Amino acid sequence: MYSLPNLLTISRIVVIPVIFMMVYIQASVWQLLAAVLFIVASITDYLDGYLARARNETSAFGRLLDPIADKLLVTSALVVILAVPGMVVCKLSYIPVIVILCREILVSGLREFLMEVKVGMPVTRLAKWKTGFQMTALSMMLLKGFWLWGGIGEILLWIAGVLTFITGYQYFQKSLNYVKKIEKERKAEKKSSAVVAAPKKVAEVKTSGKKKAVATKKNAGKKTAKKAKK
Repeated sequence: MYSLPNLLTISRIVVIPVIFMMVYIQASVWQLLAAVLFIVASITDYLDGYLARARNETSAFGRLLDPIADKLLVTSALVVILAVPGMVVCKLSYIPVIVILCREILVSGLREFLMEVKVGMPVTRLAKWKTGFQMTALSMMLLKGFWLWGGIGEILLWIAGVLTFITGYQYFQKSLNYVKKIEKERKAEKKSSAVVAAPKKVAEVKTSGKKKAVATKKNAGKKTAKKAKK
């Protein structure tokens, strides 16, 4: 549990409040340190997975915590960008921010649902590109005021927003296809059980009919016997 890859993953969560405090001090040096800390935390997102595979230290705890740490880091940086005045130049840039936040919530819900039915949701190559653009854009926007990186970061944020929308739709479509597959299988099971149950009901009806016929004959025989005695 306390292997190096897992410690790197935990460190991404620990630095979140530190980044918040550094940005809200509203001093250039502290803002620069916050951006550098975010960049280092973003790099650990790649390092922890690489080290876990290289050192054969993959664990259930790491698989559980890694996506949570990523989402917490990204959403926290987005909240900082929205909350601090001047971080976003164009008001339309709120659109990719909202898209990214909605996508994170959507994917978290889908992962939880698919985990319950024991179905994995592998990360696609496009999703990795999305993460790269996303982290780079947020790093540059946190460096706003240092060279022209803030403006470039806002452009990259739009690219990340488009990729986020596409990957979110892909994940949703895969989950929807799986749900449709389950519904078809359930309907097929109901039909097969109905087909199996139908001959049984016919056999039961025939058996009950035979029993009634036998009982009727017996009653008729008893009646005739009584009449004959009389």
